[in-house]
Amino acid sequence: MNINGAGGTSGGVGIFFGGLAMLVVGGYLLLQQVTVHSGFWGWFGGRTFGLTLLPLVLGVGLLFFDGRSKAGWILTVGGFLIIVAGIVANLEIYFRPTNLFNTLLMLALLAGGMGLIVRSLRNSGQP
Repeated sequence: MNINGAGGTSGGVGIFFGGLAMLVVGGYLLLQQVTVHSGFWGWFGGRTFGLTLLPLVLGVGLLFFDGRSKAGWILTVGGFLIIVAGIVANLEIYFRPTNLFNTLLMLALLAGGMGLIVRSLRNSGQP
């Protein structure tokens, strides 16, 4: 039985999991410093959220009338995508203040973890 390393190469499985652990810890610490708020919904002026519901409501109505209606499916999926895009577009994302040491630690764990993962996927015989 021929057992290969990470990614089917002769690289180290231990290095891969060590890098993965560093990447996960660094990502967790970085994401803990991020605060997300929702902003005011206003695509085409103030208070337009109700207008973005119209395609979804019309599409659902058409689907209740005829479940095979292509227009109903297009309006329903399109309306849902408009609502999701509007929510994502109105998010405000902030990085909470932290000291320089913690920031460098988070970024070093992320970069080091990615480097170890890439290294483990390379054949050991390569320079």
